[in-house]
Amino acid sequence: MQDQQRPSFLLPSHVREERDTMTATQAAPAIIRRYFELAGQPDSEDYFRLFAEDAVVEDESTEYRGIEAIRRWRRAVPLVSYEITDIEETPAGTIVTATITGDFPGSPFAGLRYRFSDYDESAIRALRIAP
Repeated sequence: MQDQQRPSFLLPSHVREERDTMTATQAAPAIIRRYFELAGQPDSEDYFRLFAEDAVVEDESTEYRGIEAIRRWRRAVPLVSYEITDIEETPAGTIVTATITGDFPGSPFAGLRYRFSDYDESAIRALRIAP
């Protein structure tokens, strides 16, 4: 029996965790899946097109309002990789919890939350990044 068909309790823990993460990522709205596909790569117009022109991103208690400010923010932060550990739908939006790894003090950092509070299938309008 292939791993995809086996009940979870019959799988080794590392396979179970990988499948759970993959399933959680697949359950996220398409624009959020696309955000994490592109966020771990060097900046591209595809990444910036995810945001509305008047989008707001808050990271490390600093707010970046508008696409030009978001571009400046991205240029200033190190490139990181993401391991999504949880996705939660709440009345206030979608919260994605991830471990990020990169060239920064304290790497890897577990439990970072990405709060997508205002978005639809075409654009992210509000994103707050904080533990």
